[in-house]
Amino acid sequence: MAVVAEKSTVVAQRRRPKIAPRARAIPLVTENLDVGVWTWTRELLQCRHLLALSVAFFAVALFADYQCGAYVTARPGVKVPDLILDRLPTIDLSFLFTYGYMALIIGMFLYPLCSRPRMLHVVAIQFSLLLILRSLFMIFMHVSTPADSVAVHFPGFFGRFYFENDMFFSGHTAMPFLGFYLFRPHRLRYVYLVGSLVMGIVALLMHVHYSIDVFAAFFMTYCSYQMGSALLRKLDPAYYEQQALRGNLA
Repeated sequence: MAVVAEKSTVVAQRRRPKIAPRARAIPLVTENLDVGVWTWTRELLQCRHLLALSVAFFAVALFADYQCGAYVTARPGVKVPDLILDRLPTIDLSFLFTYGYMALIIGMFLYPLCSRPRMLHVVAIQFSLLLILRSLFMIFMHVSTPADSVAVHFPGFFGRFYFENDMFFSGHTAMPFLGFYLFRPHRLRYVYLVGSLVMGIVALLMHVHYSIDVFAAFFMTYCSYQMGSALLRKLDPAYYEQQALRGNLA
């Protein structure tokens, strides 16, 4: 009898229907997705007031950029000689200058929005502060675009904020370099470091910026980032304490 019972158990185990790995994976994926959406929503709600403030700050920055850009476009300054540009041939790299820059800016906001919503307001405020700083400097360092520069046309929304004679300092160099500071210690920071260097070289080769505009962009970005960090430590000390514990702050 014992032998018969053991055989029946073995047969029953053999006849047990197998569940496909894909069928087992679907509930697991659904569960992980629900947890991820809940966590993403919770992080956004935790900093909703700071997000609202960052939206207002961003709107002010766009207004300042548009007004200052329109001012320098309508009132061209003087063209000045440049030791480096005078020795560089003019090369049309407008596709990289336009769409490469757009991809870097869009990615700067998409990464925190999709992966780290708790830092979205940090990116928006730091970006806005740098944009305001550049807007102010462009009207006080008022020179015209180099005579042999390549004509550039940005599509859609970006085209409304591309102006002539907005020389100092190079936004194409500064904005990606800001991403290098914002995304440490993630490897994405190196993408933005390379992007900043490439955009600076492209701007020089296209003669759309003077060399001082590109070189000064790194220093101005560092200063803007430090000012933004000091401001954000006052507005959101919990975030910076958390980052310090994780070793994400230099």
